Amino acid sequence: MKKRLFILVEGEDDVRFFGRIIKPLFMSRYESIEIIPYACIKRVKINNFLKSVREMNNDYIFVADIDSERSVRDKKQILYFHFNNISGHSIVIVIKEIESWYYAGLSAIAARNLGVEERLATDEMFKEEFNQLMPRRFDSRIDFMFEILKSFSLETAALKNHSFKFFVERYHLADNVPDPLPRDS
Repeated sequence: MKKRLFILVEGEDDVRFFGRIIKPLFMSRYESIEIIPYACIKRVKINNFLKSVREMNNDYIFVADIDSERSVRDKKQILYFHFNNISGHSIVIVIKEIESWYYAGLSAIAARNLGVEERLATDEMFKEEFNQLMPRRFDSRIDFMFEILKSFSLETAALKNHSFKFFVERYHLADNVPDPLPRDS
């Protein structure tokens, strides 16, 4: 009998990304996959939910942006403080924010077709920069995000964002993920 997978994400932009890009990659492994935005749910409810998922022998992935924390370790410490039933092995930290994963998936051709500048690395991209890069022809950032998802390249994203590459490798979501570009030291 297959298990269920719960992917806990911060908000609706994450729901869109994980629903369109990530969920299909897990479909063959699980009986069902549910994406749950947790930002507006009380911590005690999330803690109880994490405990019940574990007790029912199902799997979960807890996704959080690193935001302005100095390191993945620091962000995980904050999560451990807020959620006492969380397992470190199930935490995925997005660097910097989910918008960096969206933008990372744009190939040179896709960027040109959308009328945006190509970025070789998106590890340092925050929501505000993403919003500034959005062409004026889009009515909303949601429309812009949907357009990015239509041409999203898993391989390109793994090249341009280290935390995305880590996620893809950790969960074996692609056969041959290329090495990312070197970071500036």
